[in-house]
Amino acid sequence: MNDQQAGIARPEHGHRPGGQTMPAEPDASGARPPDGRTDRLPRTDRLLRAGRLRGRPMVASLVGLAVAISGCAASSSATSPSAAVPAAAGQTATRPAAEQSATPSAEQPVPQTPAGQAPDLPAPDVAIPTDPSRLARSLTTTTAQLRRAVDDWVRDGDPGKGQPPEPVVLLALHQQRVYRYLVRNPKVASRTYAKLPKALAGPAKDNVTAGRNLRSLVRPISGAAKFRVQPPEPADVLLGHFRRAERKFGVEWEVLAAVMFVETKFGRVRSPSHTGAKGPMQFMPGTWAAYGMGGDIQDSRDALLAAANYLHASGAPRDYRRALYAYNHSQAYVDAVLLHARQIKQDIRNYYAYYSWQVFVVTTRGDRRLTGP
Repeated sequence: MNDQQAGIARPEHGHRPGGQTMPAEPDASGARPPDGRTDRLPRTDRLLRAGRLRGRPMVASLVGLAVAISGCAASSSATSPSAAVPAAAGQTATRPAAEQSATPSAEQPVPQTPAGQAPDLPAPDVAIPTDPSRLARSLTTTTAQLRRAVDDWVRDGDPGKGQPPEPVVLLALHQQRVYRYLVRNPKVASRTYAKLPKALAGPAKDNVTAGRNLRSLVRPISGAAKFRVQPPEPADVLLGHFRRAERKFGVEWEVLAAVMFVETKFGRVRSPSHTGAKGPMQFMPGTWAAYGMGGDIQDSRDALLAAANYLHASGAPRDYRRALYAYNHSQAYVDAVLLHARQIKQDIRNYYAYYSWQVFVVTTRGDRRLTGP
């Protein structure tokens, strides 16, 4: 897993895939800046001067969750993956602008969609409401629109080629930012659940709980650090890799997808961890030698087969908790992966939504977005 993404310290022992690592989804993890704002980086930035890892690695996903984690099969790097177009190699990201999380003012009302008109897409940095009722409405509307956008993408587009269309990208980012806010504000989250439709309350609790678990494993970075990110392979190409690994080793593809989501945000984070973990599934070299089957540690297909091989040898599918704990010695990590996997099993559109979440890094000056619009 990725150090920054998972924010998890993973001790190396036995054939554990990684040492100290962080989730690729620092969304939900990370210290909140004094002014309550978070920072972001432009879409074309590939490298971010975010900070120096101190103590345990940071969680990158809260998934926004994806808050994502990394460092399981290897060790995570201090980055959080997301769907962004990388800049030229060696480019250093500029200082991100603050990302507001305050309730929209009178000048920024929550948009209402007139009947018969297509809904307006949320701007990347539109203010996130702080009132539970408005948060519930925002999450309900955004999730419904995101599901429709995913349906359109799968039906009329081609998830096997290229990156998600703009509606999916913008709606997924907004959903992610709402969840990140709820992760950082437990009391508000509890009040928001009660105002959500029953069908959404359960998934919301899963996403927020997963993000909070990952955040508990993270410490913000300070100083200067560079993180390399790149666009992931197309969603359906990865889906084919997941299913191939499931057929070969019997490890459910949804679990493999959740691990990759937490580790490197589906391969977006490409920096090696501070302990030497590499690749989209963050394998330590020694573990790769034992389970990589002669493949390329940087290749997504080979890395997923190796991860399935390792998890199977560690107890999956009979005992996923045992297998995932071997991958990353943290019960919080195990719980987060299984919660995300459950969401993917319940609705495959959640896989496409997670795939479209962005990469965030948690720093002492606030959360910073490395990828996205």
